[in-house]
Amino acid sequence: MKKYLLKRVGYMALTLFLVATITFFLMKMMPGSPYANEAKMSATQIKIMNEQYGLDKPVWQQYLIYLFGMLHGDLGTSFQYSNQPVSALIGNRIGASMQLGLQAMIFGVFFGIIIGAIAAIKHNTWADTGATVLAIIGKSVPNFVLAILLQYYIGLKLGWFPLAGWGDFSHTIMPTIALGVGPLAETARFIRTSMVEVLSSDYIELAKSKGLSRFEVVYHHALRNSLIPLVTLLGPYTVSLMTGSMVIENIFNIPGIGEQFVKSIMTNDYPTIMGVTMLFSAGLVVVILITDIIYSIIDPRIRLEGKKG
Repeated sequence: MKKYLLKRVGYMALTLFLVATITFFLMKMMPGSPYANEAKMSATQIKIMNEQYGLDKPVWQQYLIYLFGMLHGDLGTSFQYSNQPVSALIGNRIGASMQLGLQAMIFGVFFGIIIGAIAAIKHNTWADTGATVLAIIGKSVPNFVLAILLQYYIGLKLGWFPLAGWGDFSHTIMPTIALGVGPLAETARFIRTSMVEVLSSDYIELAKSKGLSRFEVVYHHALRNSLIPLVTLLGPYTVSLMTGSMVIENIFNIPGIGEQFVKSIMTNDYPTIMGVTMLFSAGLVVVILITDIIYSIIDPRIRLEGKKG
């Protein structure tokens, strides 16, 4: 198992290196200037700014300097936010994005499992049809459309929750629902499909013949085995939500990473774009590793295969 984990960590390091390399050179190919007022700046001022940010050096030197800094936790300095370090800029915003993402994932997974399990148990009934329709709608409707509808009907018309902003828990409810419907639909679909197959398996019939209650059969056997394919889905989804939804954060005026990323792209703030990209990539590869570990907990056979490898 140790050998397997070390191999995966090596793959993670290689993946992050490739992401950093590709993203860095793509940034250099972007049109435009990182200076907002370049049209009003003199050639001397531009030269001074380039020297300050190291943009006067050859690209390969800039690349090596960035890699060295990243290995030491230095993601560079923002071009647009009063020379703030990118790590501090992200650190000030990551809390809101993580809270919103975690709430959305918990909401989606919890209700998705319930809806999917009911649909599987009530297979080919109105409950199954209703759950399937709900999953299709949740998957088809973009989250920004749902966010606008929630703002208009729940926030404006009914006045139940604040329209936008970030403060107490009430500010998080509508964006959580808007973000969480996607995971809810995917979770319900996966659980329903897996449980329908599992409930028709021979070992389920054996469990029933042993006199186990319906709850024990569903919870201890059918649901547990149905969670395995779901784990693969939830890993990348969790990272995506925790690093912030760009559109949702802008709609609800949430000071998170997603909103920061949009602003950085609009202003060619290369270090901030790189910083957010590397944060997302690091989170993704770590979650994939955690997903493999969870696999081994849910199904011990996977753990044994890892030891053999």
